[in-house]
Amino acid sequence: MALYNPFASKYKGPKPQPGYFHYQQQVMSKVNPNNALPRGYPLKHYRIEKTIGGGGFSMVYLATDNTTQLRVAIKEYLPCHHATRLKNAAVQCISEENASAFRLGFSRFFDEAAALARVNHPNIVHVRDVFRANNTAYMVMDYEKGKDLRYYIKRHEGNLSEKFIRTVFPELLLGLQELHRRNLLHMDIKPANILLRPGGKPLLLDFGAVREAMIGSKLTGPNTLTRGFAPIEQHQHKTLGPWTDLYAIGASMYACMCAKAPPAATKRIIKDELKPTTRTSFGRLYSVQLLEAVDWCLQLDPRDRPQNVPQLLDFLNDESSGLALELRTPWYLTPISLPWSKK
Repeated sequence: MALYNPFASKYKGPKPQPGYFHYQQQVMSKVNPNNALPRGYPLKHYRIEKTIGGGGFSMVYLATDNTTQLRVAIKEYLPCHHATRLKNAAVQCISEENASAFRLGFSRFFDEAAALARVNHPNIVHVRDVFRANNTAYMVMDYEKGKDLRYYIKRHEGNLSEKFIRTVFPELLLGLQELHRRNLLHMDIKPANILLRPGGKPLLLDFGAVREAMIGSKLTGPNTLTRGFAPIEQHQHKTLGPWTDLYAIGASMYACMCAKAPPAATKRIIKDELKPTTRTSFGRLYSVQLLEAVDWCLQLDPRDRPQNVPQLLDFLNDESSGLALELRTPWYLTPISLPWSKK
């Protein structure tokens, strides 16, 4: 399985459209434009405006809801390696050998939609509609403007301020907590899947790897992950839990500091060359409390990490911290003006 490292190289594909699916830019160059639905195509009560993203398993469109005239994002299940578009817009398997893989992906697509439809939180992408058409499936989501976290990481070459990190990640964690409360794990948290809307409000995207998993369950079947952000239990199909997503949260905060992902967990388990952030020069830019939180999340052994979101939030809001003592209310509920905030 090819694993994408969003920090491995500079993107050279077409310029992505701004907005909700800006994060899809890393895979836009792999999309066959001939497979996309054309502008103006009527799909249920929606009208396709343009293609704004896509990858190996789906196409993403900006569309208009004809009943409300609101813009929406529509994700279409279209695995480019197993299926193609016919002249009548229907999706068809390339061969009988690909049929089982197509059906499995189709089922997982509906699992993703069903999982998101159960979650109602301002920091989790909202699913409006799910339906079948053209021999495939479609998921309709709110269209949100913004740029993904990678944009800010690359723009500043890491070195994002503590104020930035403490504004973005707590709200994201509150959304993740709601996901975990419903026995769901995201399984692919990374900067590319964190959209920052105007005002710095984060939105967790791309639930293609989402799993319905009780604490203590293990992975079965195909596994989608991103090297550097996935913990060892994802690679080795071992015990999963909230701690699995929290490793990815720690890796994403780490990327905010140094503009790269931590070494892959599969390499670290053989020889761990990741130096704790508390023993690096990061101490000149970040509080010990924040660095300890990152190091805690990035522990290889799942038992040594925070076991749930409240544990991590409580640690970061510990009143023994000088920063926390300065705040009248919990820092993760305190509005902070960011460089891109509207005044």
